[in-house]
Amino acid sequence: MTPLAIFDLDETLIDCDSATLWLHHLVDHGHAPAAMLEAEKAMMADYRRGALSMQSYMDFTLQPLAGRSIAVIGQWADAFVDGLFPAHAYPDGLHAIAQHRAQGHQLMIISATADFIVRRIAARFGVFDVMAIDLAEGDGIYTGHTRGILSFREGKVLRLQAWLKSHDLSLTGSYGYSDSVNDLPLLRAVAHASVVNANRELAELARQNRWQQLHWSPQRKHI
Repeated sequence: MTPLAIFDLDETLIDCDSATLWLHHLVDHGHAPAAMLEAEKAMMADYRRGALSMQSYMDFTLQPLAGRSIAVIGQWADAFVDGLFPAHAYPDGLHAIAQHRAQGHQLMIISATADFIVRRIAARFGVFDVMAIDLAEGDGIYTGHTRGILSFREGKVLRLQAWLKSHDLSLTGSYGYSDSVNDLPLLRAVAHASVVNANRELAELARQNRWQQLHWSPQRKHI
């Protein structure tokens, strides 16, 4: 069976959080109020501590999309990703993907960011099996709500298990990469776990579990 190599996206393959930068992009272009940035910053502090309610985060950050055309948002997202990739891609992340591809491994990106953003970034990495947070829609517009299980913490594993079952696959020989304590369920589920630029808590857990610890450097400093 072909091994699966699973990558988190934000702060793992890219040196930033794409959801945060997306909100800044919306504010910069007048599509969201600037006051949202401070509230989102506080939520991201909770995320880094492993204390974030992802549903609350999504309910808040999807407000600017509610009632807007999916096609128009897609155009905004294309321009956003053009500015993000490849500038924010970790060279070591690109190399890791290339190595797994050369070995014939199946590649997947699983993220707790909105699907329409993750799929566009994943495509730039040449990865097309993607799990991300699905957004509710109707009549060609986004409703401002999520749909289905959120691909966050245990939700990543639940969705992955469903996907594996539907494709008659397993996690035998699988690989997993993440920077976050929020991905402990995923790291524990794969056969070969690697942590990227881990904080103190995750580094200690990696040591206890004998997970590989990787230190990836961005290709440039950002102002």
